[in-house]
Amino acid sequence: MLTPPDPRAAKAFTAQLRSAGRLPGTGAAVAAYAVAFALIGGVGVVIVVLAAVLSPFLREGSFILGILFLFPIALGLGGLALAWFLGQKAQRTQEDRRWRLAGFSRDVGMEYVPSVPAPPLPGVLFGIGGDRTGYDILRGSEPRFVEIGNYAYTTSDGRNTHTSRWGYIAIRLDVPLPHIVLDAVGNGVKLGVWERGQRLSLEGDFDRYFHLSCPAGYERDALYLFTPDVMARFVDNASALEVEIVDDWMFLYSPDELSTLDPTRWAWAFAVVSALIDKLDQWGRWRDDTLRASAPTALPTLPGAAASASPAAAPAPAPLAFTPAPVGVAPAGQRLKRSNAWLIALLVVAGAFVVVPVVLFAVGFLIFLAQSS
Repeated sequence: MLTPPDPRAAKAFTAQLRSAGRLPGTGAAVAAYAVAFALIGGVGVVIVVLAAVLSPFLREGSFILGILFLFPIALGLGGLALAWFLGQKAQRTQEDRRWRLAGFSRDVGMEYVPSVPAPPLPGVLFGIGGDRTGYDILRGSEPRFVEIGNYAYTTSDGRNTHTSRWGYIAIRLDVPLPHIVLDAVGNGVKLGVWERGQRLSLEGDFDRYFHLSCPAGYERDALYLFTPDVMARFVDNASALEVEIVDDWMFLYSPDELSTLDPTRWAWAFAVVSALIDKLDQWGRWRDDTLRASAPTALPTLPGAAASASPAAAPAPAPLAFTPAPVGVAPAGQRLKRSNAWLIALLVVAGAFVVVPVVLFAVGFLIFLAQSS
């Protein structure tokens, strides 16, 4: 992180990433700038030629007319030149950022991934909006798979487009677990609005820091996973993060980027990971009891069958078979149910716009009839 800047090395590293197909090229942007310059410059040339041809007829007016037309064109070319300069400066900043993060990843024994379009991760955030991209990602595989990076997506209301940026930590778990969301009370963001009846209150002061939601019927499983020592780890180390457990992943989301050039932020992120993965081994022993009923069981040997096969042998009592639940989560526990309160509110508002005018019209019509009679 504290390595002196080396623009040549950073530029060469970015070129290497693009040649390897790990980073999108800039050909489209360069082509767009070239087309814009050609169009604006071409219009300027046409105006100059027309002014020269028509100058005998317009006399002094040709010069004034040419200035009036060429001034906005000059402004357009100047704006494009300024945009190109600022774009090149931003590109050099990004090149330096990638080069430093790649060097840092080597120093800490991780892999640097510059960009991942539409990350194939099951978390709630990774299915929102368009132009979904993970970037500046560091991956490690020991003692378990961990990924720390940033994520961006765009949303639109039809008129304006907004880009949201998050930082995230993805930790691979040993087994799939029920869908559980910890909404941090103090960070001002929410991963979603869930149906009523899925909120679970835990002991101690955990509810002061997190609101836990789990699928109905999986409250006991959540209590098994979030023992007092596990709750203490989350409160002490991750109270500023949104937490989601889904399938065999645990995600920790930050409304700010986590993969940066700030050594302090990296130290904090590594401390969070270290504090939590120390408690994840016990989660690997969890099993969904609702799957045990559907698991195939070995049929005990019937005493009569044993006697007919060997008349001299006394039939052995059938052992009590215990079939452990298979690894996995029943469909009811795989995803939290989202609330449709926003849809109900929308229908109420839309209904008000329809019902109120009709009622007013009906009242007015009745008053008119009463006065007429």
